[in-house]
Amino acid sequence: MIGIGGTNVLDTYLSAEQFKGVGVSFLATVERKRPQRRWSTLMEHEANLSLVHDRANSKKELEGTYNFYWGKLYNWQFFDNRLTLQAGGVANATLGFIYNTSNSNNPAQARAHLNIMPTGVAAYRFTLFGKPMLARYELNLPLVGIMFSPNYGQSYYEIFNRGNYDHNVVLTSFANAPEWRQMLTIDANLTGKWMLRIGYLGNYQQYKVNHLKQHVYTHRFLIGFTKRFSLTPHAL
Repeated sequence: MIGIGGTNVLDTYLSAEQFKGVGVSFLATVERKRPQRRWSTLMEHEANLSLVHDRANSKKELEGTYNFYWGKLYNWQFFDNRLTLQAGGVANATLGFIYNTSNSNNPAQARAHLNIMPTGVAAYRFTLFGKPMLARYELNLPLVGIMFSPNYGQSYYEIFNRGNYDHNVVLTSFANAPEWRQMLTIDANLTGKWMLRIGYLGNYQQYKVNHLKQHVYTHRFLIGFTKRFSLTPHAL
């Protein structure tokens, strides 16, 4: 799926200002489930790129992030398999950057975070105008993780050239990193295997560590395609 929408960025290491603008996203989702098994495997690749500016439109920042989600979900079926409920957890690896075009000293900030997130999914199959449809909602919440962060007033030169460690690997939880992510999509049947998907993705990542604050809020309208297929072992 391809997405476009608003982005809100704050990083007090670079600036005390909030920056707002527009960004684009690419999202690829794969879910695997074996017949007669209750557990499924979920993998999601999410890449974002945003150009944002301050209130006076005099300063700009470029933000880019790659998120990889991998996890296991337990499945329940209700109402003759029309309703599917899933619960479990995913590991989220985040890599990215924020670049301030106006800063001459410390113009960029690296983003690196590994997070364990409890996850819930609800999917409902229905028919509209004689066409099979699928509505799906996914919610990811924070639990515990680790992240990289410079300390307040510490430069990257001190970290990487001089090797001056100052609490740069930080434990995170829902208390100091209350990030969450939600996605609502609707699939409309096009052919026997292909479906058109439209939806909304909101990813709200925020941290308060080492006396620094950072958040990247993204809102995306999504459009793309999904395909469902079965893999069967080759006969010997």
